[in-house]
Amino acid sequence: QAFICLLLCLSRGSSCPPSCQCTERAGAKAVLCSARHLEEIPKDIPQDAVFLKLDANSITRIPSNAFRHLSHLEELDLSRNAIEKIDGAAFKGVAAGLRTLDLSSNRIRSIPKEALLMLNAKLRLANNPWHCECALQEVLWEARLDPDSVQDITCHTAPREEYVGKPLLQVLDAGVNLCSVRQRTTDVAMFITMFGWFAMVIAYVVCYVRHNREDTRKHVEYLKSLPSTQNPAE
Repeated sequence: QAFICLLLCLSRGSSCPPSCQCTERAGAKAVLCSARHLEEIPKDIPQDAVFLKLDANSITRIPSNAFRHLSHLEELDLSRNAIEKIDGAAFKGVAAGLRTLDLSSNRIRSIPKEALLMLNAKLRLANNPWHCECALQEVLWEARLDPDSVQDITCHTAPREEYVGKPLLQVLDAGVNLCSVRQRTTDVAMFITMFGWFAMVIAYVVCYVRHNREDTRKHVEYLKSLPSTQNPAE
């Protein structure tokens, strides 16, 4: 029974997903799942896969531990999908061994920094609708970007209008620190909030004083209206 289980495990680990084609490339297993109308990452990718192509599909999310069982994986192509969300542990288990990770031409606006921890792969991030902010700047500080595609990392949205449509590298080369921009924005928001509270307190005090003055005036007028008492000494 143990022998049969071992055979089943081995066959499962080396089987090919029905929507993909498995072949040998330079003596290593390549799993080709390009343009197969996939909406999610296949669950039965062979464990000995070294090259995995999932490009030109309709994948929208990379969940946590999506490739954890692929300990031999070196090249991963997820370009030309519809990826919008990448979980923080999306590349857990394969980050150290990956040499190339292609996430270009998707719908990615931001990516959690923890998803790239321990990632030594050459990273392609071009042609995504990036929101240029401090989080993305921190990601780029950590990442090993492909120099051939770095100019195509463009700001689709940004805290300031003048950054929109410009390559992020150009913005950063101009001396812009998006993290300090975020800090200034936070400081301004706090100042406005404090000013609002201060204005409310002042308005309350003014209303209180006016109300008391009006009550005092009415009380004085009432006292004046009372008949005066005279001494009957006359």
